[in-house]
Amino acid sequence: MTKIGIIGLGDMGLLYARRFSEAGWSVIGCDREENYNSLLEKYQNESFEIRKNGHLVSREADYIIYSVEAENIDKIVSIYGPSTKYGAIVGGQTSCKAPEIQAFEKYLPQDTEIISIHSLHGPKVNTTGQPLVLIPHRSSPQSLELVKDIVSCLNSKMVVLTAKEHDRITADTQAVTHAAFLSMGVAWKSMYQYPWETPKWIGGIENAKINISLRIFSNKWHVYAGLAITNPSAHDQVLQYSKSTTELFTLMIQGKKQELNERMQKVKKFVFKHINNHNLLLDDNILEKFSLSKTPPEGKQPNSHLSLLAIADSWYNLGIVPYDHIICSTPLFRIFLGVTEYVFCTPGLLEESIHVAATDATFRQDDLHFTLAAELWAKIIKFGNFSLYKDEFEKTQVFFQPMFQEANTIGNEMIKTILERVKEREK
Repeated sequence: MTKIGIIGLGDMGLLYARRFSEAGWSVIGCDREENYNSLLEKYQNESFEIRKNGHLVSREADYIIYSVEAENIDKIVSIYGPSTKYGAIVGGQTSCKAPEIQAFEKYLPQDTEIISIHSLHGPKVNTTGQPLVLIPHRSSPQSLELVKDIVSCLNSKMVVLTAKEHDRITADTQAVTHAAFLSMGVAWKSMYQYPWETPKWIGGIENAKINISLRIFSNKWHVYAGLAITNPSAHDQVLQYSKSTTELFTLMIQGKKQELNERMQKVKKFVFKHINNHNLLLDDNILEKFSLSKTPPEGKQPNSHLSLLAIADSWYNLGIVPYDHIICSTPLFRIFLGVTEYVFCTPGLLEESIHVAATDATFRQDDLHFTLAAELWAKIIKFGNFSLYKDEFEKTQVFFQPMFQEANTIGNEMIKTILERVKEREK
């Protein structure tokens, strides 16, 4: 019987171990060797087995998945790779495949095959219908069919790509999305502001921004750092996002409404040319019920929506049409695309945002802090500094900690609603 080995029992590794073993596969897994005894006790009632280290998993398993942090993939494969069973298939679950494939080619025996995977969602999301990328880098057709058979229990939408295609698409769909929501969190923290307690952050679009930002900060920092720092394509996206944010904010504070409008209309024509207000993915009314606020809304305030104007401006400047990659998009990306689409394609809303941006100072302080936050993340990612990334992420995480459980509950419902809308529009 085929045996599956998982090296790294973090959130995603554990998800895989449970789903594969529940589907009837023989599964063994390991984490840090010093955690062996505690893992034995913790998972004694699970249907998968724990091994002491990656050497034992590698010697025994027919398909081995490295589910470790992207920054550690080279080191961990260098340790356990040489112990790989003769003729085994090996893959990884990191968000950037270039360093992963490089590590496999460097350290794995030549008799092994390489088929990597990547579930494009977090561990708290239902896997059904979510994109799952398969990357047959060095393999036979029979081995690819075996891996497809193994992962079929996730009920995900399988997409076969090369490692290079995967990294480009994930950069296009995830890098700027994460940068935007990370910047929102840092901006709110720097203003000592919980947005759900602030009257001006009212409305469905604001609910989406708040819930998704908190959802990101409730996860582990390395989930996002790996994609941003190890993927060269992601650097370009995040730097452009910071540049777009700064340039648009400069036009706003200079009161250059006409220039801002001309720029945004060009963006709209390029990114959203096929959209009309009858087939929008989302609308404000749908998102209004997903609020963390305990007080009833007294009325929405017009907003510059700088974070959304900047994302579309980034796509325009990078020549990216986000709908081209919808098959490999994460739930967060679809939400961000949906609210951006709503602002640009709802009659009169883009013009209202531009007018507010250039003439109304209500959100000016918020937009300044957001611009500075976007620049901060761009610098951290450009320098490739994991420790700085971790420090900034965890400081913001502590600030929002009390709301994570509620935000995730509401966020799950919001994502479920949005995915149902996506299915309806795809029919």
